[in-house]
Amino acid sequence: MLNTLLKKIIKTGAGRFRYLLAMVGLTVALLLILAAIQLQSNYWQLLHGNNAQDSIANFLVINKVVTNQNAGNTNLSDEDIQNLKQQPFIQGVGVVTPSRFKVAASGGSAMPFYTDMFFESVPDAFLDITGENWKWDDKSQYIPIVIPNQFLDMYNFGFAKSQNLPQLSHELVKSIPIRIDIQTPTGQRSFYAKVAGFSDRISSILVPQAFMEWANKNFATEPPKGASRVIIRTDDPSNPQLIDYLESHHLTTDMEKTRFSKYRQIVGFVVQVSGFTGLAMFLFALLIFSLFIELTIASCREEIRLLVTLGASPRQLRKFLMKTFYPANIIIALVVLAILSALQWLLSGLLARESMVISPILSLYTIAGAVIVLAILWWVHVRTIKKQIAGT
Repeated sequence: MLNTLLKKIIKTGAGRFRYLLAMVGLTVALLLILAAIQLQSNYWQLLHGNNAQDSIANFLVINKVVTNQNAGNTNLSDEDIQNLKQQPFIQGVGVVTPSRFKVAASGGSAMPFYTDMFFESVPDAFLDITGENWKWDDKSQYIPIVIPNQFLDMYNFGFAKSQNLPQLSHELVKSIPIRIDIQTPTGQRSFYAKVAGFSDRISSILVPQAFMEWANKNFATEPPKGASRVIIRTDDPSNPQLIDYLESHHLTTDMEKTRFSKYRQIVGFVVQVSGFTGLAMFLFALLIFSLFIELTIASCREEIRLLVTLGASPRQLRKFLMKTFYPANIIIALVVLAILSALQWLLSGLLARESMVISPILSLYTIAGAVIVLAILWWVHVRTIKKQIAGT
């Protein structure tokens, strides 16, 4: 009987337009807030997820920018290297050691070429080549070397085509012995090398660190000059802090691997704007809801007072009003989550076509965000209703 009377009273006092405006405002606000949370979760997953680790892009070769002022003096000091190691966005730093002797290579009849070249080495932890083929000591028959994939591409699609020479596969190149002539202070020394693998991390011909140390010790024709390049390992090559650090210290790297830094800043800005806009609209929706409840109760103040006089307790009134106003918020949250779930599933399918992997289901952070919003709405409803009932 009491609930029937309250329904008629509230229905008479409620303003449909105000109620509809509050519902629309809350829906849009909640959609923006939860979308911003989900976008941030997707963005983090794309950058740091297990499927997003790029073994090439996560290693960067760093050197000083060559200018007219520092030409011939671009070595990195011990202080420069130590500063790199201390940066929180860098997980490891390895010195790229150059050969201090002249090197020439020839391929014989199987791969007819002759070229002057140079060797470099890096610590094994920074290489994607492992196994027994990469081991070397002074009793080894061959020097294992690693060449960049782009070198073989240049030969196959440039030099071989223009010189009417056969193209070479990776397997064939690995099987061909390469003669290495090293110019030493006491004359020329000849060795044989074999390609142990191919890499995209460093655009240089690499030899094991053990061979480089031994060869520089025994064959060097010039004194050590310090490190001119280092290789770093970072979990996020597009980190704006990393890019800013390199620019401020006049350092440079392969910009192709860091080109997403600007895109990341733009996406991050859009996500932040979306979040702030959603928060502002949410606060606006809370204000509308509070005013709507206050006006509804105020318009029925005399009727509610009469019901209290007839024996209705304030607790009964508060309980009824919560059942009247609050369930709509739960429905809105479920509708918004359903919309975002559908969009997330579609987005995961579109990104999968571009070899980018995100979860097809909503993040737990997004669901937690919805729960927090509902908790805030519950508190606002309880507070407003309690205040208004007490005022009657």
